[in-house]
Parts: sequence; C-alpha cells; structure tokens
Amino acid sequence: MAILVPGKATPIRSVPADIPRPEYVGKPAPTPYSGPEVQDAETIERMRVAGRIAAGAMEAAAARIAPGVTTDELDKVAHEYVLDHHAYPSCLGYRGFPKTICTSINEVICHGIPDTTRLNDGDIVNIDVTVFIGGVHGDTDATYLVGDVDEESRLLVERTREALNRGIKAVKPGRQINVIGRVIESYAKRFGYGVVRDFTGHGINSSFHSGLIIPHYDDERATTVMEPGMTFTIEPMLTLGTYDYDMWDDGWTVVTKDRKRTAQFEHTLVVTDTGAEVLTVV
Repeated sequence: MAILVPGKATPIRSVPADIPRPEYVGKPAPTPYSGPEVQDAETIERMRVAGRIAAGAMEAAAARIAPGVTTDELDKVAHEYVLDHHAYPSCLGYRGFPKTICTSINEVICHGIPDTTRLNDGDIVNIDVTVFIGGVHGDTDATYLVGDVDEESRLLVERTREALNRGIKAVKPGRQINVIGRVIESYAKRFGYGVVRDFTGHGINSSFHSGLIIPHYDDERATTVMEPGMTFTIEPMLTLGTYDYDMWDDGWTVVTKDRKRTAQFEHTLVVTDTGAEVLTVV
C-alpha cells in the first residue's frame, strides 16, 4: 500500500459573524479550564444539542465518502451542516487548526488536515467532528471504509468500534478512570493491536479539553473517580503495528512510525447514576 503524502492546502472556510465562537478562536491557545468536571443538568442538555449536531455533521460527511472524493470535499459538507444548525466547528481556529474536521487516512492516527488528497479504493478514513453551540462542545469521530477494503483493515475498524463500546460499558460512578483503558487495552491485545498512548480521551464541557485525561491503556496514574454528571470523551486509537508515531511538518498530522494502518472511534458521554449516556448521537 502506498504511503500517504500531504495534498495541497485549500482555503480556510468562513463562519458568519452572528455565530458565537469559542473563546480561543483568534488566540494561540485556549484559556486553561478551571471549572468542575461534573456538570449540571442544564449544561448536559446543551451538550446533548451540540452532540447531536456533531453526529449529524459526521454522518453527512461520511455519506459522501467514495473513491476519488477529496478530504476537502468532506470538510465542506460538514462545515455547511454545522453552519446550517447555527453552530461553530470547534476545530476551526483551535490552536490554529485550519479546517472544520479532521480527516485521518490509513496510517494517520489523528488530526489529519483536509486538503486535495483523494480517497482511494481500499482506504480507511476517520472523520472527527466537534461542534460548539450554547457555550458547550460535542465531539465525535468514526472510521469508514472506502470501497473494497482488505480483511485485515476491515477487522481493525470493526474491532476499534467494539473497543469504544467496551470502554463505554466500563463507565460506572465510583470506578477510577483507568478501568476504561484497562478494558480497551485488554481487548486490543487479543488481536495483537497497538493502543495509542500519547493521544487520549479528555474532559469536555464549556472547554474543548478540560484537562481531565482518559487513557485508552491501563494507566495507573488515572485514578480520578468517576462521578455522575462528569462529561468526557472516550476515543481509542488502535494500530496494526506499533503505537509509536511521527508528526508531519504541518504540526498536526500524526502517523504511525511503521506506517501501518490505524483506526479510531469516539463519543462524548456523561456519567449517569448507573453507567454512561452517549451524547453524540443523532
């Protein structure tokens, strides 16, 4: 399989002035979050709205996936969907990121920038969408098959989705955060997959990344106890080979060091009295 190379950058898309922006737009970095990880019912309801829009934008973009389509075309579809819902695409302007979504193809672990790259038959591609509306964010992603995909890649995608589902089922109030990664890593090891360590799930609310870290491996440092009302993402990235990585010169695109394929799935959720509610659903 051919190694992915960067395409040509495409113009940054505009957002109408009447759509509220996150505080970090136009700044080099967001203001550090100092609020609670447990959110009140009204905030969680606003996050449901953001989550539904993010999930809808991802579905709209995914419906356009086909050999020959550029990743910039997928970005355009998602961008228009988000604006149609009077929301702001959280990635656009986050630490200078130039696009609405991330599009990560084959060996790209995360944060691929949409450009003129065309999808090829047999590729896998991850679409990552975050939406800001009502002062809060909703963040989701999924990996999709492009045309006729080989069995090894298809199984990687299917099992990464299952890893996310198992991570979500591990969420219970009173448990430590590291149980999530323990469950995901245990499942991934059954197939010899690598589990990416340096890119994690995160707390999310009025802040895109609150500072709470959700590892996808069994990290003994992740001792925060889950409580009802906590909101965060789970987003395992599994690889066919090493979890070590290289960064492209764009400062964003993360690729596996051995250039073997990788897949990711993500939901934003809230801890309930008995488990978890997924917020990023249509």
